[in-house]
Amino acid sequence: MKKLRCLCLGLTAALAISLGGAASFAQGRLHEGEESAAKDRPWMNPQLSPDERAEMVLKELTLDEKIDLVHGEGMPGWPGKVFPKAYLGNGGAGFVFGVERLGIPMIQMSDAAYGIRSSADNGRYSTALPSPIASAASWDPQAACEYGALIGRELRAQGYNMTLGGGTNITREPRNGRTFEYLGEDPVLAGTLVGNRIKCEQGQHVIGDIKHYAVNDQESGRNEVNAVIGKRALQETDLLAFHIGIEIGNPAAVMCSYNAINGDYSCENKYLLTDVLKKAWKFKGFVVSDWGGTHSTVKSSAAGLDNEEPEDIYYGEPLKKAVQEGKVPVAELDDHVRRVLRSEFASGIVDYPRKRSVVDVEGGLETSRQIAEQSIVLLKNDKGVLPLDRAKVRSIAIIGTHADEGMISGGGSAQVDPPGSVAPAWKAHVWFPTSPLKAVAAKAPGLSVKFASGADPAATAALAKQSDVAIVFVHQWSSEDYDLPNLSLPENQDAMIDQVASANPRTIVVIESGTAVTMPWIDKVSGVLEVWYAGSKGADAVANILFGDVNPSGKLPMTFPRSEADLPHPREVIPSPSMLGKAAVMATGEAKPTFEVHYDEGLKVGYKWYDAEKKAVLFPFGFWLAYTSYAYSELKVKAGKQTTVTFTVKNTGSSAGAEVAQVYVALPADAGEPPKRLVGWSKVKLQAGESKEVTISIEPAYLSIFDEGSESWKMVPGSYSFMAGGSSQDLPLVEKVMLK
Repeated sequence: MKKLRCLCLGLTAALAISLGGAASFAQGRLHEGEESAAKDRPWMNPQLSPDERAEMVLKELTLDEKIDLVHGEGMPGWPGKVFPKAYLGNGGAGFVFGVERLGIPMIQMSDAAYGIRSSADNGRYSTALPSPIASAASWDPQAACEYGALIGRELRAQGYNMTLGGGTNITREPRNGRTFEYLGEDPVLAGTLVGNRIKCEQGQHVIGDIKHYAVNDQESGRNEVNAVIGKRALQETDLLAFHIGIEIGNPAAVMCSYNAINGDYSCENKYLLTDVLKKAWKFKGFVVSDWGGTHSTVKSSAAGLDNEEPEDIYYGEPLKKAVQEGKVPVAELDDHVRRVLRSEFASGIVDYPRKRSVVDVEGGLETSRQIAEQSIVLLKNDKGVLPLDRAKVRSIAIIGTHADEGMISGGGSAQVDPPGSVAPAWKAHVWFPTSPLKAVAAKAPGLSVKFASGADPAATAALAKQSDVAIVFVHQWSSEDYDLPNLSLPENQDAMIDQVASANPRTIVVIESGTAVTMPWIDKVSGVLEVWYAGSKGADAVANILFGDVNPSGKLPMTFPRSEADLPHPREVIPSPSMLGKAAVMATGEAKPTFEVHYDEGLKVGYKWYDAEKKAVLFPFGFWLAYTSYAYSELKVKAGKQTTVTFTVKNTGSSAGAEVAQVYVALPADAGEPPKRLVGWSKVKLQAGESKEVTISIEPAYLSIFDEGSESWKMVPGSYSFMAGGSSQDLPLVEKVMLK
């Protein structure tokens, strides 16, 4: 029996690692010939700390130079605006002037949720990774690290030195158009994965960020909505994910969101930006607004916003004037500037200047495929229809729009340019040229593999009937600035699946989506794969799963409900046209939201809602199937300053695989919590018949609740039930422990 420890980095240990890593970015030796320059510019000495270097530069700056560092200089294509200095940018999301005379470089930013956007503008290729929600389905911190490292390398190769990825908002509302950009419904899972992504992204000497801080849980009316939520619920759900991600990844920037929270817009919300982020969490980086998310000068500055993007409406001349008139203290401006400078030094963009290079296309494609294979979730597999047996299956029907050409991706600012194409329109449906038809045919030489788009129902049903197996590729497109009206498959695809399954019960459905989907046909089909937005090599990954060359190990990072009626907010809050456009302006000149969403479910997000309300689900959080089976035994809980949970996992099947072993805990009744919460996991690789002992260390914060009175985390004394198993609803091992 082998012993294995959890790969997940806890808050305390990860904080030490990430802080040390951040400091090491700026370390190194001066290049030959730079010693004399360093005498004139002592801040260029990489042996000094980022804080020391930033303070030295700050003392050299003029007021105009300080103002230049706290706002953007425009973004190509920004609606209704022409920026005369845009030619200095890199064709991305915008840029911030440096201070050339002092050796401070410009910050060149690019959207990079799952690959570099607008790469075509500067003649560079980008790898499309599986979407972040797919990455979350891998439950693998190391895969998250590889994800971030690839994006960091390609950013630098394309001439950028700041990423605008790092989406972390937990899935409170699955119809949110940006669910695919985020990492699921649990704060521990989301925070751990985004932290590891950011840590390795910044390891490539780029400024990393985490976003959208906070409660950006709907896109329709995002500029006008006020999210009303209790402080404890806010801290234990949305903010916990950010806190974990920041402590593990130590990002150089935090992006505040468009929406308001409890009456104040995020980018001018003192509780969020100063009281929590900068004081309680001791965040040393800078806060950057979402694009056009700044609403004021004096209020935003006092609240803790450090940098306005993508222009200078509030942080250009108005901020300079406010400083000169004493409305914004010089010390307050200096804090904004110091944070930007510190982040430039800490991330390494000063010591490792931008230098364009050739993107490693083959390496990127290989990484994308491997992550996709870990992310695909097998949801149904009746009578062992999968993996496909080449000795028994002689004919395969590939059915679905574009299944002969490509696989769909998510829209908005996350959209990665498809190879050989100009940057797509804002809400264009983009299909990456990764063909399921070709990938399946390549895996099945000698077999009959035929295609039908589904446009002709009779012809499609006929092809399905004459084939041994029918594989139906369906999609659900989603995008920034747009919420889904429901979780159904669009374009009459449910009816198409029904028709195919009626013609051939050996029907396998492959779902390309960015969130949960409803499945009225689930009882009629034999197999279901959730493949998310699968990236540049998605088709190859799917084919490898279908034929068993890869044993599926992905698990759901979010609950799939039976219908919208089971959601905490059954009717989606879509504002009326009169609410949209611009936020209302008060007599003071400040903007204010025009409608509210009340998150009365509070702590009950995702699986915690379904547990507490005793609602049946289509597929639970953490669910999966594999081509093997696993057994759990010998649970032991050792309480202490760091509680540890130890148990054994055995592969009881006939093929090698990887099991995501999960640990949940039920807090004492006095805590007033949902029935259980995820507190740790480990992805365990096992050969057929092999057993491993797994030990998972539980962070004290994960066993605590947020006390509003003292503004702190506290443990409630009493009986804690620790549970281990394969999903949130498959927990065969339970042990109760009294904790003080």
